[in-house]
Amino acid sequence: MRVAILTVSDRSFRGERPDISGPALEQAVVESGWQVVAKAIAPDEIPQIRDQLIRWVETGIADIILTTGGTGFSGRDVTPEATAAVIQRPAPGLPEAMRQASLQITPHAMLSRAIAGIRGRTLIINLPGSSRAAVENFAVVAPVLPHAVQLLGDDPNAEASHSLLEL
Repeated sequence: MRVAILTVSDRSFRGERPDISGPALEQAVVESGWQVVAKAIAPDEIPQIRDQLIRWVETGIADIILTTGGTGFSGRDVTPEATAAVIQRPAPGLPEAMRQASLQITPHAMLSRAIAGIRGRTLIINLPGSSRAAVENFAVVAPVLPHAVQLLGDDPNAEASHSLLEL
């Protein structure tokens, strides 16, 4: 699977702080056996986030786009709004599962506004900005991502795994 990672951080974009969550996610993606095909850093600005997501979707570079950062309550946390402007179909089960699992670790999980959704044949998932939380949340959804990509690609074998679960 081909994955693009967008870090959303004003300070990392300005070079004031190194991007830690992007590389941590990249390592988790590679350890899952998938390929990171693109990486970028954007400021906490809806137009820049939105435009980068659309560029990646329209070029078909990735099956999945992971964003990290900008999902909290701060006035600058606008990643969910930028993502909502891009997606055509929501995928609420993914962030619901991430929040549920994160609640076992910290009550602050209730403050996540992360969303996920589909544009074209690309799945976009918001993850927290903390490198630890980003990797933990990625681990929650990673098991279903290969099947999600199969379904998005209209793979005729995608439905075969459903019948196996019914036995």
